[in-house]
Amino acid sequence: MANSLNKRQEQILTFLGAATVSVAVSEIFTYLQDKNLVAVSRMTVNRDLRGLKARNYIEQLGSGRGATYFQTPEYKAARPINVEEYFAVDPDKRKIQKSFNFDIFSLLGRIFTPTELGVLEKLNVNYLQKLRKLSPAALKKEYERLVIELSWKSSKIEGNTYSLLETEFLLRERIEPKGHTREETTMILNHKIALDYIRKHASRFKKLDLRDIENVHGLLINGLNVKKNIRQGLVRISGTAYRPLDNKFQIREAVEKMCALVNKQKNPFTKSMIAMIMISYIQPFEDGNKRASRLIGDALLLAYAACPLSFRSIDELEYKKAILLFYEQNNFKYFKDLFIGQFKFTVENYFG
Repeated sequence: MANSLNKRQEQILTFLGAATVSVAVSEIFTYLQDKNLVAVSRMTVNRDLRGLKARNYIEQLGSGRGATYFQTPEYKAARPINVEEYFAVDPDKRKIQKSFNFDIFSLLGRIFTPTELGVLEKLNVNYLQKLRKLSPAALKKEYERLVIELSWKSSKIEGNTYSLLETEFLLRERIEPKGHTREETTMILNHKIALDYIRKHASRFKKLDLRDIENVHGLLINGLNVKKNIRQGLVRISGTAYRPLDNKFQIREAVEKMCALVNKQKNPFTKSMIAMIMISYIQPFEDGNKRASRLIGDALLLAYAACPLSFRSIDELEYKKAILLFYEQNNFKYFKDLFIGQFKFTVENYFG
């Protein structure tokens, strides 16, 4: 959402972000003059402010000469963050949103810019064209390949030590490679079962509800000594001071609000990304939340004839950083960048 801004607009947003109170036009004008060492007309500044207001990046208090401006939460959710600098700070010293933000739902309606949606839609047209050229047998083989590689990478993100080759051997031959725990093997097998279920029942995900999420989660954690359905107490997340909700009624309410927000969206990419980040953020289950979030995100894409993500080329550490940024800052920019990159990768590397 922070794309397509001119240099002055970016500077205005930086200035407002550093301010502790709303800022007058005269202060913005002086800041731009000093920053750029060139004359800037008030008309130009006012035009920049109107453009930022239209994007909902800033809000105005008062009117006329008494008007002041401040950054909106929507911009803070979409603004670029220097990831390397952010994670160079110790987790306990970072300034973060430590508890669940109940206002988060209002920040997620316009995740992708029109330009980004255009890119995703164009890629998806390419995906659909590739599907039409495949025979049923070839299509089946390509989905099998995607299932193997997604099962491997999604499990690897959670610390599973199976290699891609071992995952393929397990899922194709049903023979367990040596050197792995039963839990690791079960995790891989459960991914395939859940993905097969999603593909078979893709149409039911056109309207997401809690039962759908619980069904997929149940398949993912079967045999792993994890309780099904909404958790009863607190969960801790390593590497962050963020603490998810611990009241089962509030957790249920949050999931239901997320489902309503997903169902309200018009394009599958926004639906998918909201589910991926919000299931992780809410942490509705005792364990397996991120696994469920990835597969529910793909289920939403498949439900609307969009290409699912394989995540094959994603860096596990960068994925975790993107999730932590959303936990701690409610900022989805880095995750969005990864999402777009993985969508492009999957379209270009599968089905033809």
